[in-house]
Amino acid sequence: MGIYEELQWRGLIKDESSPELKDLLNKGGMTFYIGTDPTGDSLHIGHFSSFLISKRLKDAGHNPVLLVGGGTGLIGDPKPDAERPMITVEEVNHNFECLKNQAEKIFGFEVVNNYDWLKNFSYIEWLRDVGKYFNVGYMLNKDIVRRRLDEGITYTEFSYMTMQAYDFMYLYQNKGVTLQVAGQDQWGNITAGIELTRKKLGKEVYGFTMPLLTKSDGSKFGKTNGKAIWLDINKTSAYEMYQFFINSEDSKVIDYLKFLTFLSKEEIEALEKSNNEHPELREAHKALAREVITFLHGEKAYESAVKIADTFFKGNIRDLSIDELKQGTADLERVKIEDGAPLINTLVTIGACKSNREARDLIKGSSISVNGEKITDMSYVMNKADAFNSEFSIIKKGKKFYFAVEF
Repeated sequence: MGIYEELQWRGLIKDESSPELKDLLNKGGMTFYIGTDPTGDSLHIGHFSSFLISKRLKDAGHNPVLLVGGGTGLIGDPKPDAERPMITVEEVNHNFECLKNQAEKIFGFEVVNNYDWLKNFSYIEWLRDVGKYFNVGYMLNKDIVRRRLDEGITYTEFSYMTMQAYDFMYLYQNKGVTLQVAGQDQWGNITAGIELTRKKLGKEVYGFTMPLLTKSDGSKFGKTNGKAIWLDINKTSAYEMYQFFINSEDSKVIDYLKFLTFLSKEEIEALEKSNNEHPELREAHKALAREVITFLHGEKAYESAVKIADTFFKGNIRDLSIDELKQGTADLERVKIEDGAPLINTLVTIGACKSNREARDLIKGSSISVNGEKITDMSYVMNKADAFNSEFSIIKKGKKFYFAVEF
């Protein structure tokens, strides 16, 4: 099947600007752009689902340009429910450099910054050369603007659309860009760019949007326990990412495979069959974790994540390196204890037991391990000298409950 049909099968096309788009995509040779504003210093998994389409189109013979909006990032794209907080010029510049380096490393495509062309406008020039092509009624009818009218939308936010529209026209003139791809919440901005290019230059450009990646309840996909899943391995370890994907909802994992991997239709359908018939094997989830982590961080990072997961589930944690132990306990609260604290008291302090009596029963029943060793001695004390790296110790209760302490 052609790239258009593949994108449709994967559920990656929601809105499209023209019936010509199917033939244009299947023919190849278009220069397209996809962008993000530098609101943080790393891309997250939600960005990944969008940016991954760049590689799909590149592999189908199209030419990608990635835009990190150092100019639009100073203004802020309107959110559906509230105004974005302004961030400083220094933060935007720092974030731009981080995202540029990250995108180039992951995807290897050209990265541009719209600050380079937006900075040159005076206010009067902008109103004369750009603003005159926008009808206020047209702008008010855009979904994101309509939803904010009751709560209130500032002139600054309202004007954001004109900036993104100008980006599209500028990239058409200077990079030969004829296609913009974005998430479905950017449809109004895409069509504004199409209209501006048509009105000002008399040229036809195109656009399509992708559905936002969501959980079954409609909330955005990409957070666990309130923490975003970042593409920067120093912010989200390979193990944390592995756990995130392994724990994905059964009802959504096939959608995630379609959005986030390059597995073929036949491979995904086989995994769907396995997921329906034997969900306990989690083969689809494991494939999802393998494909994403290997693409982002390499095979060694994936293998290390699996090793950590398997070891914490059924192995001896002494087989792990200090770095692997830190990854495996990153989500555990580190409770401070005194050097030489009795284990019985420590179990109550960390919340593993409700009382000293319960702690004694668990120790007596061989249900407590410290740093991978079963403890049956009622007088056992927690010593800093026995800790990993003389820094932290790991207590295991039963088969699967872990706690971390620091001295």
